[in-house]
Amino acid sequence: MEDNQTCIIEVTLLGFQVEPTLEGFLIGLLSLFYTLTLLWNGVILGLVCLDNRLHTPMYFFLTYLAVIDMSYASNNVPKMLTNLVKQDRTISFVQCIMQTYLYLTFAHNECLILVVMSCNRYVAICHPLRYSVIMSWRACTVLAVTSWACGSLLALVHVVLILRLPFCGPHEINHFFCELLSVLRLACADTRLNQVVILAASVFILLGPLCLVLVSYTLILLAILRIQSKEGRRKAFSTCSSHLCVVGLFFGSAIVMYMTPKSHHPEEQQKILSLFYNLFNPMLNPLIYSLRNREVKNSIHELKNDVTSFCS
Repeated sequence: MEDNQTCIIEVTLLGFQVEPTLEGFLIGLLSLFYTLTLLWNGVILGLVCLDNRLHTPMYFFLTYLAVIDMSYASNNVPKMLTNLVKQDRTISFVQCIMQTYLYLTFAHNECLILVVMSCNRYVAICHPLRYSVIMSWRACTVLAVTSWACGSLLALVHVVLILRLPFCGPHEINHFFCELLSVLRLACADTRLNQVVILAASVFILLGPLCLVLVSYTLILLAILRIQSKEGRRKAFSTCSSHLCVVGLFFGSAIVMYMTPKSHHPEEQQKILSLFYNLFNPMLNPLIYSLRNREVKNSIHELKNDVTSFCS
């Protein structure tokens, strides 16, 4: 292969190809979503750190999810906004590959931590007397470290397989960040091995965890049906349904992206799907999983009272 085919210094992110009149609206909308993502997830981190009553396994995993969501959004959104504001859509190839690696790492971790959280909720509801034994701090730490290690290693496999490929011009990525499939389109060699690994990894990191989440919530719902209080059943169903909506959005968009034939999701559709797990899910997760909890509401109320008392 010739040197000019394999040497690549920078690439161009085409991003959202919209009319100039819509760019201002898009900048404002993305900035709002990104700010809310950082704000709401930051509130969760702050409350858990300040309130000793929230030092439980459930909130340990919620803070872990909050860190992932903040990192997830921060990996892609700032560059996306920079491209829209400065109209400088270039990014070095090294930064592009690093962005791909981090994006995959955070995505894999979110898949795995959602499974861990569903299992934690199953143990809390279906085996409350054994909860403190099963979900000990040691077990929580092992689960968090294992999910991070698996997510990072799997992302590294994808990146290594990308770096073995030669790349041809023009070096343009029709996306707002260096997404895995979009980067692969730059290669001027056979990418069937990459596609096979992506499919196999999707089964492991998407279908497998999704099945575990569905099994956990099925068992939880069966336990809820045995609750005598109608009000208790209503609240439990409301909580589970909102959690399943978040899981459905995240896993559904990812499965459509990586496990369906290319012809079924054009590049423009990929961008829209990517927004779900780059902005909407990180923004919605704290609302669904944390800020609606009674303990969190009480903690916010007490913190507000303490601040008011201190200021007066």
